[in-house]
Amino acid sequence: MRILVCGINYAPDLIGVSKYNTELCEALAARGHQIRIVTAPPYYPEWKIPRPYRSLRYRQELRDGVEIMRAPIYVPANPSGARRLMHHGSFALSSAWPLLASAITWRPDVVLAVAPSLLSAPMALSAARLTGAAAWLHVQDFEIDAAFELGLLRGESARRLLLKMERVLLSGFDRVSTISPRMLRRLELKGVASDKIREVRNWVDTETIAPGPKQTAFRTALGLGPNDIVALYSGAMSNKQGLDLLVEAAVMARSSDPRIHLVLCGSGSHKSDLQRLADAAVNVHFLDLQPLERLSELLRTADVHVLPQKAQAADLVLPSKLSGMLASGRPVIVMAETGTGLASEAIDAGLLVPPGDAASLAAALVKLANDAETREKLGVAARRRATQFWDQETIISSIERELVMLRPRLTGAPERAVPAG
Repeated sequence: MRILVCGINYAPDLIGVSKYNTELCEALAARGHQIRIVTAPPYYPEWKIPRPYRSLRYRQELRDGVEIMRAPIYVPANPSGARRLMHHGSFALSSAWPLLASAITWRPDVVLAVAPSLLSAPMALSAARLTGAAAWLHVQDFEIDAAFELGLLRGESARRLLLKMERVLLSGFDRVSTISPRMLRRLELKGVASDKIREVRNWVDTETIAPGPKQTAFRTALGLGPNDIVALYSGAMSNKQGLDLLVEAAVMARSSDPRIHLVLCGSGSHKSDLQRLADAAVNVHFLDLQPLERLSELLRTADVHVLPQKAQAADLVLPSKLSGMLASGRPVIVMAETGTGLASEAIDAGLLVPPGDAASLAAALVKLANDAETREKLGVAARRRATQFWDQETIISSIERELVMLRPRLTGAPERAVPAG
């Protein structure tokens, strides 16, 4: 098949949506499909384009069998609500030409748009309709809902207008997928027909990310030994995650148990603020974003993973970093209300604490620090959930089957058998 993908994030960015766009495209190319993606230069999570990619020109690459067409983009140094909108709008405009040109000259079987960025989805849909290709929209997060809930955008009139436009856009695609059961339900509430909806989880390579000894090179470099209790957060550092609470909880927990240490690994616009906040905290440590080949070792460094999420973002996004946490065989402490999608993913694999409650998080850290048996039990359950529900090979095989089923329905081409995942 020929599959044209539109997604704002792609390698060499390491985390977030980029990881899944890259791994999907490369896996489908390895299975014999022709894959072309229209994307932006790398910029996330630093919100800064590396020097080799700074250009107002379009750029073409071939990487691991995938044709990459990079469109110029505006990247704000301080991504406020209005600037984020300009950022996504610039990609919507610059990606329009390569999308339409590829549709006309390359004649894809399927056009797959990934949100974010939703603003580029209308042109992806137009490209599909122009040539009779199937159109698939994959929703990584509900950008409009999240922007208003987190205060990045304001105004009820604007919200109603944007949600109405979103509803019309969603209804135009032949397939709409998202990453969790609760987000599937939200798609239905937005008016998407149930027969169009599919769940496509953010996977993890459960062979690469696996349990192992916790005394890693990272612990040694930080001066931490096997008796220390490490709570780890690894990922983007922006002001929308509530990472300040982790620092506050770590300081509180140390007063009860001096063995407890918090390790924050990653980069982003909020990192320098966190470092200033933790300046006097002797049990808070920072690591730079690590390459993918060291991710398994990094995740094994933890005795427990911590995953904050603001209450306003509940069921609007499922943090993709959760899959790696579970696969590492370590328990998770999740900041989520009971009954939310994030809470349901952590059932039997960790502890829940209320969003925004640093004292409860500190108490959970102290509880697990002093109960090795419970940590072991929850870690085994976490690993089991990862292999059952988040396995990379199984999920990508299911995506391939969906792609193949979409093509004959619209073009009349014979369906090709795809091995079961």
